[in-house]
Amino acid sequence: MARQQDQGNSPTLLARRLAVELTARREAAGLTREEVTRRLHWAGSTLFRIETGRTKPQPRSVRELLDLYGVPTAEKEGLIQLARDARKPGWWHSFRGVLPNPYEVFIGLEAGATTIRTFEALVIPGLLQTPDYARAVIRSGRQELEPEEIERRVQVRVARQQILTRPDRPRLWAVVDEAVLHHMVGGRTIMRDQLDHLVGASEQGKTTIQVVPFTAGAHAGTSGPFVLLGFAEPAVPDVVYLETIPDGVYLEGARDVEAFMLAFDRLLAAALHPDDSIALIRRLADAMG
Repeated sequence: MARQQDQGNSPTLLARRLAVELTARREAAGLTREEVTRRLHWAGSTLFRIETGRTKPQPRSVRELLDLYGVPTAEKEGLIQLARDARKPGWWHSFRGVLPNPYEVFIGLEAGATTIRTFEALVIPGLLQTPDYARAVIRSGRQELEPEEIERRVQVRVARQQILTRPDRPRLWAVVDEAVLHHMVGGRTIMRDQLDHLVGASEQGKTTIQVVPFTAGAHAGTSGPFVLLGFAEPAVPDVVYLETIPDGVYLEGARDVEAFMLAFDRLLAAALHPDDSIALIRRLADAMG
């Protein structure tokens, strides 16, 4: 099993933090992106990609930027080390052959999050799936995959779940539509085991599971599933992840994040109390024999 990165050491998270720090230093120096790229003789898109976290800059490039910005030596060396750490591969690097790049980014962000709020309308959230349930979901997904690749993706999903076993594990709040509990994914035995797993997961600290019942009618999640990732570092903004075909979409703007936070709050208002949610899951599991 691949080893999960410690919280805060996710290369993807470090790259986002570096991007925020470099942007702040440029603005403090009173320089525009155009002025910086002209002075350093860089391509026009290079600094944009660095400051938006789309690329992990070489330490020497970071040094050039910080020299131009007039950053003190001690502070400069700390940021250059941050650039080095951001370029180290995460555990998911060994699975890069089966992971589309946007999903690698998501795993990296998830590994560094301190709070994870997720809503699913059709399937159990990935962090709470059993291997058999995950295998059935992946096998029936939008791509036709060879058995070996299915197993590799199941391994990735199981490896992701290791963040919930860390001493500094994130706070997970999962809300699902009741329909998720009735979809017979993989057959009765697999589904019974999955529902039992949800009950067990709910008994762990820092995990809350709530169900939006059928009786709630239309609700704030009817537009589809989403994940809200929150981070402890003030320099790292929260992010919303929307899984779409063919690539996922990331939203980092304050207004976008606020809109999904409101949607999540409305889902909580429509959902059953956590105790009632688990009672419903237990009843459905028992009914499967």
